Amino acid sequence: MRRTRRYLALWLPYFSTDRLHRNSDTLADLPLALATKEVNAMRITAIDAAAREKGLYPGMTLADARARVRPLRILEHDPDADEVLLEKIADWCDRYSPILSLDGRDGLMFDITGVAHLFGGEIGLARDLKSRLSRMGFTTKISIAGTALCAHALTRFGRGGIVSPGDERQKVAGLRIEALEAEDDVIRALRRAGLETLGMLAERPRKPLAARFGSAFTWRLAQILGEGDQPLIPRRPLPVFCAEQRFADPIGLFEDIEASLSKLAKELCVGLGREDQGGRCFEASFFRADGTVRRIELLSGQPLRDPDTLLRLLLMRLDALADPVDPGFGFDMIRLAAVAGDSAPPGQASLDGSGADDQAVEDLVNRLAARFGVEAVQRFVPQDSHVPEYAARALPAISDHAGAGTWYKGEADDPPLRPLFLFSPPQRIEALAEVPEGPPEYFFWRRARHTVVRVEGPERIAPEWWKSYEHKSTRDYFRIEDETGLRFWVYRDGLYDRDPGPIHWYIHGIFA
Repeated sequence: MRRTRRYLALWLPYFSTDRLHRNSDTLADLPLALATKEVNAMRITAIDAAAREKGLYPGMTLADARARVRPLRILEHDPDADEVLLEKIADWCDRYSPILSLDGRDGLMFDITGVAHLFGGEIGLARDLKSRLSRMGFTTKISIAGTALCAHALTRFGRGGIVSPGDERQKVAGLRIEALEAEDDVIRALRRAGLETLGMLAERPRKPLAARFGSAFTWRLAQILGEGDQPLIPRRPLPVFCAEQRFADPIGLFEDIEASLSKLAKELCVGLGREDQGGRCFEASFFRADGTVRRIELLSGQPLRDPDTLLRLLLMRLDALADPVDPGFGFDMIRLAAVAGDSAPPGQASLDGSGADDQAVEDLVNRLAARFGVEAVQRFVPQDSHVPEYAARALPAISDHAGAGTWYKGEADDPPLRPLFLFSPPQRIEALAEVPEGPPEYFFWRRARHTVVRVEGPERIAPEWWKSYEHKSTRDYFRIEDETGLRFWVYRDGLYDRDPGPIHWYIHGIFA
């Protein structure tokens, strides 16, 4: 049986003024209105409840507002501050549903399908959300319905409340056609046709409406009437697996936090194990009682689903934070989620024990990254370039290396073509060659003379002319050994018969 989706629309009708009231008690003595300049005139953009009772409304000119209500407190509207605060409220509301999106500049939309039972049903969820936001100083209006647009319309243009599944058409029938939030010319055309409510509009055939106003108009009408639905686009990526724990009394002691994380790690890893999955990116969310949310991210270089390892890395990550997690008045909920996962079927241990060595290296990388940060632990990955200094690049060790090339391994008994240790930049030397294009007979490096006894080469490396690199000259590389047994990788920068400038010699690396 297909589950009917349920949506909760939250509207903060006095959001902008509530933001100011909750930060200052001195603004409550007079009606408050916020104004901004629009089309060469100062207009009211937001009001509080006291100003609405006096007959003010958003959109009226500031001069009319002052003429109608005296005394009146006028402040400049700050939309950027509203946006920042709404994002923080949305982060805090993540406790109610992971599928959450912004609904305009003063509202939120939740997909509460399958989560209402955690709060004692839809009535309990709405009551809990309303009471918590009220304690924070916000006036709220809430509706719950089977489609997002139906809940939105009832919240903004109706009385709100909870609509039983299948009753959407009946509940919105009495709403004014402004609930469609269509263009002004569309609303005027509907009124000229004698259509004042959504119920009257719903009785009309849809094809003539679509031909007159477009298919988007009729599709929006169908969603408000509960005849169609469009899923929400979450503001944050949905986790692969998630485990959370709520507390009747907020906790703040580290021992309690560690015990909760241990429980959640076991629960999360059990869920990952059922699907033969492992987590590569984990997120621990700490919801404080005062509405502040702190999120800590943990990355893993391999699919991880061992609860003890996960807990150890989480504790190391918390201990290494430059800005420690402050419980304040306590956490009333902690959530642990696997944001990104990967296939991790049960592995078979190799007979030679090489798998254990690889696992030990990965564990070390994870511990170092948790302690010092992801960017502090890097590894080299190959690039598609024959120029030595561009043939590899350093990336975070536990980042996604998709698209990287493969290392050239060569034959088992062949000597290495290039040294593991390269100078950056290559070091200048003074060399003397028997013939211009030949290898050096001896060279001076770091005030010492090195006589060449063995030579392999040359290996000619031409510049990549299609790239904007600094080095544009051809190089001839030689693998040479001096009289003491030291082996060097040197090159001549430029060709005598082609390059008009001076020709120089460099040491680029040393063989082990």
